[in-house]
This record gives sequence, structure tokens and C-alpha cells, in this order.
Amino acid sequence: MTMEQDAVVGRRDRKKQQTRAALTMAALRLVAERGMDAVTVEDISDAADVSARTFFNYFACKDDVLTSNSDRQAKQFLKLLTAIPADVPTTEAVRRALGAALQEVQTEHEMWLLRMRVVERNPSLLPRLVASGKETEREIVEAIATRVGVDPDTDSYPLLVTGMISAACRTVMTCWVASHGAKSLTELVDEVFAALAAGLPDPRPTV
Repeated sequence: MTMEQDAVVGRRDRKKQQTRAALTMAALRLVAERGMDAVTVEDISDAADVSARTFFNYFACKDDVLTSNSDRQAKQFLKLLTAIPADVPTTEAVRRALGAALQEVQTEHEMWLLRMRVVERNPSLLPRLVASGKETEREIVEAIATRVGVDPDTDSYPLLVTGMISAACRTVMTCWVASHGAKSLTELVDEVFAALAAGLPDPRPTV
């Protein structure tokens, strides 16, 4: 492929990413304002200045656009985790990988804050989110098992660590939304893992 062809492909890919992002933001904003039942695919397409046909080139349905990219950070986390040397303790490796994976969320904070609010107000979206993450969750279990040298099907450790990752990520994102993004996701990740490392002691109110 020539440099000129590379440039054409690059522009085409950027255009697709921009269209996908525009549809996602339009859907999230409209649903946040009006509620799920009051928003149609045509409304979303109009708000993003594309046709409904273009919408279906990117998403299968309205629920799909609202939950799109939800598994992207999990895939990025997995990639980062497997790149960390095996001599780094597992919990520390998880902290590093999770903090790095969530940096992208930080750069797209408006979209992610909106998505979290929309999902919170529309629990019917939760099964789709859970289903989309099942395959990646299994991959994380296997990556942890490989890292520590145990069988992912018979040893409880990889599953326990994967559950801890899910709980930590959910806690970080929930606290981030509650603070309206006042604290960075990296700070919140560090706080959560510091509490885990300390054995989750009871918090003591300051006098």
C-alpha cells in the first residue's frame, strides 16, 4: 500500500470513528434528557446529522449505541495486564493496568459520565452490559491463572482476583460519577487499592 493509500484509509477510519462518536453522544444526551422510551433511532440519527441507514451501519439497535465500547476498556486492561512482567505481584499489576486503562475514560469523561448516568437510570441496559463482558472476564481469569501458574478451572484464585477487579472498577466508576469527575480516575484507583492492600480496615471519622 502506498503512502497516499495509507492516508486515504487513515482519513476513512477517522471519519468512521467520528461518526460513531457523534451517534454515541447524541444517543446518550437524548436519553439522559428525555428517557429511553421517548428517543428513537431517527431522533439519534437526526441529532448526529446522519441518516437512519448510517446508524445501522454502526449499531444494531438503540440499546447497542447506549452500551457501545463498554467492553473496550476491559480489552485494553487485559492487554496492559499481560504486558506487565510476571515478577510484579498480581495485585500491583492489576492496579497499574487498571489505572492505565481508565486513563482513556478520563479523556472521554463527558461521554462516560453520561453513559453511567443513563445506565443508572435505565437498569434494563445492565443485562446487555453483563453479557458483553462475559467473554473478556473469562480471558482475564485465564490471564491471571497463567500469571500465577494455576489451573483457571480448578483454582479459585484467578476467579477471586477477577471478581476483585470488577468490584474495584465498579467502585471507582461509581465514586467518579458521584463526584461529577472531581477526582481523577487514577486517584480513585489508588485509593481503592490502598484500602484493599490494608485489608479493608473500618474507616475512622476524623475528629
